[in-house]
Amino acid sequence: MPRQTIDEPKTPLEVFLEAHRIAFAPIMFQAARLCRDLGVLSAVERAGREGLTAEQIARETSLSVYGVRVLTEAALSLNLLRFSDEERFLLSRVGRVFLNDEMVRVNTDFTQDVCYQGLFHLEEAIREGRPAGLKVFGDWPTIYEGLSQLPEKVQKSWFAFDHYYSDRAFPDALPRVFSRKPGRLLDVGGNTGKFAVVCAQFDPDVRVTILDLPGQLEKARQHVEAAGIGHRVEGVPIDLLDAEAPFPTGFDAVWMSQFLCCFSEDEVIGILRRGAAALAPGGALYVLDTYWDRQSNPVAAYCLHASSLYFTAMANGTSRMYHSRDMIRCVEAAGLRVVEDIDNLGVAHTLFVCGPRG
Repeated sequence: MPRQTIDEPKTPLEVFLEAHRIAFAPIMFQAARLCRDLGVLSAVERAGREGLTAEQIARETSLSVYGVRVLTEAALSLNLLRFSDEERFLLSRVGRVFLNDEMVRVNTDFTQDVCYQGLFHLEEAIREGRPAGLKVFGDWPTIYEGLSQLPEKVQKSWFAFDHYYSDRAFPDALPRVFSRKPGRLLDVGGNTGKFAVVCAQFDPDVRVTILDLPGQLEKARQHVEAAGIGHRVEGVPIDLLDAEAPFPTGFDAVWMSQFLCCFSEDEVIGILRRGAAALAPGGALYVLDTYWDRQSNPVAAYCLHASSLYFTAMANGTSRMYHSRDMIRCVEAAGLRVVEDIDNLGVAHTLFVCGPRG
């Protein structure tokens, strides 16, 4: 099984350093973000091996020398910068990744724009089983009802986070879905319609139905029409939390991508049951998601464990990034079985191909 944890610090000093990294993490996160967003790291990167003094960085960024000093000195403890004998700041390997890696940028923006303010209410969310932090943006029972009404910057970071991971799995998953030649595909929780578009482009004969909230269906409609495939894609509005709301039926494939992690286990079972009922004879239900126990390195598992807390405080207060065994139990409780189990799609996604049990 892949390793999901980072090795414990070995010396007492390392143990105390790690503990204090946690104690000051929210403060130091903001320093790191501002080093990036205010141009400090970029300025030092441009200087190359020569590095820059605090005064030079201040001129490059139009910040005060004081502001530069508090940020760059924090960046030394964050291992974003190094300090030379000539009192020049140089970009470290960690700093280069923090500044330039797309995944790190997406995760940082998501943490800042979507999660940071609301995570102050994490204890309230855990005690009450509701997304208590969502109130920083509006009065909705879950983030999904309010998604189309979130501030533009928040929406941008939310969708960038969501799409970064799903988009990289689609090319690996599509051939497996279409090896069965589905004529009709139901995209449950289709969001902005990105999967519907790639499906229609992959197979010119498939017809796709998207299930989602009305606000999301409007975004999907715009995306689908812009791609010129509106005649093969329709949207059906539904509140997926309404356990009594049936899915349309007669589909050769039912698709759920990065979707079931948005619900509690009881809700997952109910959604899977309705998905199973939507299948035509011989059809298959596909669950594409990331499971923290299926990751090949502790970095990926760390990101998923952190993402679970977003679901707790901001999204709905009841869901999380699941262990694969938990999801398999839900599949079986819904009267289905996993007939194919495929790891390492996209950014460490797993695809469960499910059919009726027995």
